[in-house]
Amino acid sequence: MMIQMIVLSLEDTIQKLPGFSILTHKQSARICAGTWNVGGRVPPADLDIDGWLDTLEPSDIYVLGLQEIVPLNAGNIFGIENDQPASVWENIIRDALNRVRPRKQKILSHSDPLSPSMFKPYKDVSHDMFVETRHGPCDTFFSGERPIISEDSVTNIEVLDSTNSNASPSTPDRCLSMQLNSDSQREGRLSYTERVSLSWPEPPSKLLNQNVLERLGDCKSLNLGIMNLRKPAYVRIVSKQMVGVFITIWVRRSLRKHISNLSVSTVGVGIMGYIGNKGSVSVSMSIYQTPFCFLCSHLSSGEKDTDHQKRNDDVREIHRRTLFNPHSSNANVLPRSIRDHERVIWLGDLNYRINLSYEKTHELIARKEWQRLLENDQLSNEMRKGNVFEGWSEGDLCFPPTYKYELDSENYIGDDSESGKRRPAWCDRVIWKGKGMKLLSYRRNEIKLSDHRPVTATLLAEVEVLSPWKLQRALALTYAEIQSH
Repeated sequence: MMIQMIVLSLEDTIQKLPGFSILTHKQSARICAGTWNVGGRVPPADLDIDGWLDTLEPSDIYVLGLQEIVPLNAGNIFGIENDQPASVWENIIRDALNRVRPRKQKILSHSDPLSPSMFKPYKDVSHDMFVETRHGPCDTFFSGERPIISEDSVTNIEVLDSTNSNASPSTPDRCLSMQLNSDSQREGRLSYTERVSLSWPEPPSKLLNQNVLERLGDCKSLNLGIMNLRKPAYVRIVSKQMVGVFITIWVRRSLRKHISNLSVSTVGVGIMGYIGNKGSVSVSMSIYQTPFCFLCSHLSSGEKDTDHQKRNDDVREIHRRTLFNPHSSNANVLPRSIRDHERVIWLGDLNYRINLSYEKTHELIARKEWQRLLENDQLSNEMRKGNVFEGWSEGDLCFPPTYKYELDSENYIGDDSESGKRRPAWCDRVIWKGKGMKLLSYRRNEIKLSDHRPVTATLLAEVEVLSPWKLQRALALTYAEIQSH
């Protein structure tokens, strides 16, 4: 652990060197950023979100934000946080991503750590993984990856092992039993929320065929059983909920070891300016050597002509109060604010409306005159004037407004007995800031679960990758120069 901390500190120091850029090369990461206000509705377990995640063109990183993941009633706003819907959504996302056939990657990882806790900042958990066995007969199977085994199978393995009292500690089933027992004891020391998030396997599965287990007698059959197990293509990096605002980030398994410096910040701007019924959840992390910031937010609602100013104030307050790595020993070199990051993606229900009448808005939607609508879009106009998100970018809005629909319907809502006529609007947006970012697509999906339609932006982002051989050569030259003096 101490060595790892020294290495991370060294990497951060190296990044600040004047000649750091000559030690790196650029690489592209495909990022899928999706946002959806789900209106407090718990989804069915078989909900199809493949279109929202664009699984036909798999990305390297998925940044998914949900708003109103729980109903915004007094019990949820002021009471104990209800994390049950978040678990349901994570299972649906996990299933969708791990049905994806991953593209071939240039960089392969054989020692990906487990996903960090949903509710706690990132910490290195590599010491919690299975111990590598390099000198026994099992060394061909354990390469630092946790085997994907259902919890029900643990008992079966332990029973299988205990029936053979003369078994050598080096036999395959003994290797499995010893490591599983150790891991079970470790999980017993974790809090409930940590067990939920770090619960092995990732994902929970029906994965280890008991018939294979019963036939395990030597390393050859164990090897066959392990190789037949499908490792999940994507792993969760972090998930965080604040009342109804929820963000979850998933990456390709091979990319997991290149994610570092993870920090989470929440800002409530709702009731009394601080309650979390409105606000943001932000994640700071380095992808290779490039710092990224991902934000999911739900801003103030309202259809009055001046309500956009409240949303502008929300954005400024989120910028002011979002703080990362406040207690880190490397806080002087790690990003602390949103603006400190080289690449930023902001998604969510931003709630900006269209300044047109109910009738005129519907008329332009019927004629698909998106440009005429866009000319009256509050967010676009505020960005153009420099009042908010100055210097940020957004894709073309070439799709119908995403709010407000009748539930389970293709129809916009009409007269509302409580609030009158609701004008359709592009409430759900994905915007970004930073060099080296190229938009590949910007679209909405037609899932009818809530009164909003989900929106997805797919971007290609440049990342700086440290070249070990360049660093080694630079250090060797520096050492030689010191020696010569």
